[in-house]
Amino acid sequence: MANQLISCDDHMDLGQLPADLWTTRLPASLRARAPRIEERDGQAVWLCDGKVWGSWGGKRPETGDARAVKPLYNAFDRGGIYDQSARRPAVAELRLADMDRDGVQTQVIFGPIFQISTDDPVLRVACYRVYNDWLMEFCQAAPDRLIGVPMLPETPDGATEELLRLAAKGGVRQVTLMIANIDPKLDDPAWDKLWAALEQTGIILSWHITVFVGKPGSRVVGRAASVFENTKFFMANFLEPFVDLFAWGILERHPKLKMVMAEAGTGWLPWLMQELDYRHWRLWEAKDFWADKGGIELETKPSELFKRQIYATFQEDYVAMSLIPFFGDGHLLWASDYPHPDSVWPHSREAIERQMANLPPELRRKLTHDNAARLYGLA
Repeated sequence: MANQLISCDDHMDLGQLPADLWTTRLPASLRARAPRIEERDGQAVWLCDGKVWGSWGGKRPETGDARAVKPLYNAFDRGGIYDQSARRPAVAELRLADMDRDGVQTQVIFGPIFQISTDDPVLRVACYRVYNDWLMEFCQAAPDRLIGVPMLPETPDGATEELLRLAAKGGVRQVTLMIANIDPKLDDPAWDKLWAALEQTGIILSWHITVFVGKPGSRVVGRAASVFENTKFFMANFLEPFVDLFAWGILERHPKLKMVMAEAGTGWLPWLMQELDYRHWRLWEAKDFWADKGGIELETKPSELFKRQIYATFQEDYVAMSLIPFFGDGHLLWASDYPHPDSVWPHSREAIERQMANLPPELRRKLTHDNAARLYGLA
């Protein structure tokens, strides 16, 4: 197994999910409003409460398929089995075959980056629960090869309740919280119950980049600038809430909490940790000023907390390779981003060779296998 790869950021997208996922699994009281597949302009799409969530890959569009997808979706389309070939990632034996083709032993599977986006909080939580249960059932086909990452609702009570429900079922190693959508923000003490539950269960928390689609009427819709739109949302996705982990003492008060920053990039982290360490030093420099205001509270340097509790994924990231002395060799986790268009699948080994050619074999093995095996308790 040491010669196999462990990919720590892969996906199960809306377009691949079973067509009857929510219509058959939601509580009876919500089933009439369940997300379902309907035709819109010759394209099969997910529709919920009149809102289109995104396309579904199980039926070939009448007008032809112009999606920007990898050859994955066409290379295996033989004899009219488009519904299965386009949905390969959600068919366990086909997904495992794709992993074998790429030399990947295990995948960590995140959910849709286009959100389960109903505005009704009751329906939204119910949809998360159905998806999470289905994902964990899917992963039972090969529990040490398919590591599902359930999605938590974005409120303290909802996230904690779903985490504890999943923990009671067993088999969950990691969960994800779409941090750009949370309410309230992390400075609210209401989140303390979630941090405590994560420590209690030993389940890893992760944040993943969220894709925001340009709103109708926006100048960016239909223009080349739309490609860069999510870069502008980076602060909402990561920067502000990441600082809150340190500023509000979340990591310091919860030393057993482990976090994975998925598809967040790596180059911004060293500068930010340097800045946080400096601000922390200034805080202690003025300790007399804070003495009559309840004390400083924050004792541990942010960089020490970072090295103790934070992990980061990377795909083909030459900046990350130059930052190994900062991260240490134990907290960087390679990923392929299967099956997304910008994934390195099925050429992961070539991508690894390109960026790691100058690294010793032992270090390459840590980045592509051993670090993840230790984090996820794999043999």
